[in-house]
Amino acid sequence: MASTQRPAMNEDDVEAFCRHLDNFTPGELRRLSEHFRPDLVYVIENDILTVLWELTSRRVVTAQQAQGYKDWEKNHDSTSAAEKLVGDILDVDKAAGLGLWKCLFALQSRWAHPNLDGMLDEIIHNGHNLLQENLLNESGHALDPELQAYQVEHKAKLRDLTQMLKENKTPGQSKEQEFPISSRYVELKVVSDRHFKKQMHQEHEALAAAGELNEYRLQRRMKSELERITPDRLFRWCFRTHRVPLSVMVSGVAGVGKTTLVQKFIFDWATGKHYQKFAFVFFFKFRELNQETMSLESLIRQTHPHLRDKLRRILEDPEKLLFIFDGLDESKTDLKLSRGGSNELCINPGDVKPVTVVVASLLKQTLLKGCSVLLTSRPSKLTNLETGVFHRVASIVGFLSKERKRYFSKFFGDERVSREAFAYVRDSQVLYTLCYNPSYCWITCTALKPCFAKAGKPQPAPRTVTQLFVSYITHVLANHMQERPEPQRMRDTLISVGWLAEWGIADRTLIFHHHQLQVHNMTFAPFLSGFLVENPQTDGCSQVTYSFLHLTIQEFFAALVHYVDYKEDKFRETMAKARSCKEGDYEIFSRFLAGLSHPATRAPLEKYVGKLSAEAAHKVIELLTEMNCGELQNRDILEGKRKLMNVLNLLFESRNKQLVCEVVGKDAQLDFSDLYLLPVDCTVLAYVLSCCEQIERLTLDSCFIQNEGLERLGRELHKVRELSLTDNDLKDKAVKNICSVLTHPKCRLEDLSLGKNMLTEACCKDLASALKENQTLLSLDLTKTKVQNTGLSDLLEAFETPQCKIQKLVLQENGLSDDSCERLCSALTRNSSLQHLNLSANVYTDRCADNMMLLILTCPSLTEIRLSLNDFTPVVEGHLRMLQREGLKIYI
Repeated sequence: MASTQRPAMNEDDVEAFCRHLDNFTPGELRRLSEHFRPDLVYVIENDILTVLWELTSRRVVTAQQAQGYKDWEKNHDSTSAAEKLVGDILDVDKAAGLGLWKCLFALQSRWAHPNLDGMLDEIIHNGHNLLQENLLNESGHALDPELQAYQVEHKAKLRDLTQMLKENKTPGQSKEQEFPISSRYVELKVVSDRHFKKQMHQEHEALAAAGELNEYRLQRRMKSELERITPDRLFRWCFRTHRVPLSVMVSGVAGVGKTTLVQKFIFDWATGKHYQKFAFVFFFKFRELNQETMSLESLIRQTHPHLRDKLRRILEDPEKLLFIFDGLDESKTDLKLSRGGSNELCINPGDVKPVTVVVASLLKQTLLKGCSVLLTSRPSKLTNLETGVFHRVASIVGFLSKERKRYFSKFFGDERVSREAFAYVRDSQVLYTLCYNPSYCWITCTALKPCFAKAGKPQPAPRTVTQLFVSYITHVLANHMQERPEPQRMRDTLISVGWLAEWGIADRTLIFHHHQLQVHNMTFAPFLSGFLVENPQTDGCSQVTYSFLHLTIQEFFAALVHYVDYKEDKFRETMAKARSCKEGDYEIFSRFLAGLSHPATRAPLEKYVGKLSAEAAHKVIELLTEMNCGELQNRDILEGKRKLMNVLNLLFESRNKQLVCEVVGKDAQLDFSDLYLLPVDCTVLAYVLSCCEQIERLTLDSCFIQNEGLERLGRELHKVRELSLTDNDLKDKAVKNICSVLTHPKCRLEDLSLGKNMLTEACCKDLASALKENQTLLSLDLTKTKVQNTGLSDLLEAFETPQCKIQKLVLQENGLSDDSCERLCSALTRNSSLQHLNLSANVYTDRCADNMMLLILTCPSLTEIRLSLNDFTPVVEGHLRMLQREGLKIYI
């Protein structure tokens, strides 16, 4: 759980909370607890040991029961243990339920978890209202028979509209696949987000945001900062605004599942599963509402014509209505929510205004006061939006590991194939990180299908993002038509698609009209439906617009066209735009451009469209060669380090070892300290290291790489001369990777820093064994680890062997005490290489003074020893200082 400290709850506060709970009958408390059960499980699973300690100390469970839950967690997982704990307690009686709530309230001062805050705040300020609202959400309002008949018809139509989840056409199929939404839907993670204006607002957020939304960082933040919100709780009490929200914004990057979330929300309402307090739900898509003016009444009549006769009667009770508007980013006009301009807002449902004014009027409650509104949008549309009008702002962050695995299982059907494909993607990291986004998940699975096919000869699986998209494109070209057109015709079509995509990227255009396709000489071929989709208009116009299946497919074609139809002037112009745009705008495009420079990566495409331009590849490599890693790096500026990581991503996509060596340099010094490196970054960095013969220095301090990141780097770290891994939350099992580096036959490592990690005495035997075998290490820093006396004793075995070459050993703040000093003295007096020894900030006292003096006097090679911040008295410190002589410095 979070360590953020809050004002402590004293027992008077706890008892006051218990008295408040006593106002509820046993049945009411049970219903409250059942309502919060998912939140209780979610909060408790994050730190079940702390909860068990509190429950035991307050005698809600016995020590024996607590041990049973601990054992359950070890044998299953924390979620299962939390579910069992909550279920067992709630099944006992009111006193047990009270005890659980009492413990959670008491722990609130130590837990900075918004879901915990939200539950307690709602119970205190809205408990009895919540019980009434729950009943209303279950049974709905009592409507007169005629209106109820309209409601039944409306629910039936919305159920029919939303019950099937459509997936894009898989190459080789003639139409979209449909699945029952209840069986195919995979839960998306939705979290509160008060700061979406600070999110990336580039239109290609999707892939760039993958790093930010990587599950390690996300799970860490969800423990302390982010409130998890399930779809059936979007309109529940918000503790930040202290109210049940009427207006909710859900944002998310392209393809992350906003429309699917809305579809599931409507389906669940139409089938009576949640939010029956809304007698009528109205659903609209902004892309279908891009006409000049319209009233709310005409908008509803157009979209839901079956309600035409009773519409005025329905609108008489606004508090029973929910309006959903999907895809604000597809609106041609801005939604203005600033305080000014209230005269322009609608007052009556018949007022004719631009659609965005109608939406603003609903949000600002000048129209149908008391109604509820749900909007969805990409973050890019929200940067200039006045958000104070929203009572809740949430972000869809996509799939974490469990959801990704479930998606693969549902996509492939065959459990063996899905398991193998997922394991491959999981190991790749680069592809795995993509799959936080459902659209990328679909593209990845589609591209991998022929690689893991049971019949025929499987194709080689892609390793880079460029190779993945090449696999997808070639799969479409191979399977999306019965008769393959001539290569030249296919090439001409791809050229038209490419220049359309390139123009769209430069002009920030995602939706294309027919005349724009004509300008780019687009002629339709059957395979194009694998890349472009139609967006039919339902506003009375016959016009059809088009968009790429996903934004990143558009970026891929924008890069590919420079290889299919190379024009030097256009290439130069595009590169100039890329350099002049703000950081990130051409990042994914640039990765594809770099990736296609490798002959083996673009070869599968050449089978269908003929040779791609070698001159374009040469120009791209030339541009990459001009990048200077040394200039990009700046120890004081994180932006420079992130730019360097972006360059390494380009090199990773290029798969060009000679190019990597030229760009990185012969004696490279790479410093990423304080830059949060994800496992995917470590995969990229490992590839770069694999291309180099030697790295002079690699600094990864405070990068939070953890054990998994180190595993990905481990195979190449033997090439590094100086390696710093300080403050990375590394645990004992990480030492296995360190030992592999130290015992590598070609190990060059001379300086190793492992300070401020979670290492304990348990890893010291393995480390000592590796040090005995290693012939290169000269400096070892274990500052602020938990080596302690036992661990030190194991390490010293290495210092007693003649093979050990270590000249500098830092054991500062390791919890070493007098009991270790005799062993330290015994080992080091037989060591002929150690010159610098740092024992500062331990707990040595006067009791070990004789051994410490003996060590100073008899260690043959010692030239410096640091003993400051120990527990020596001034007298002993004086005696130790007197031992200082020429060739030996003593710091106390």
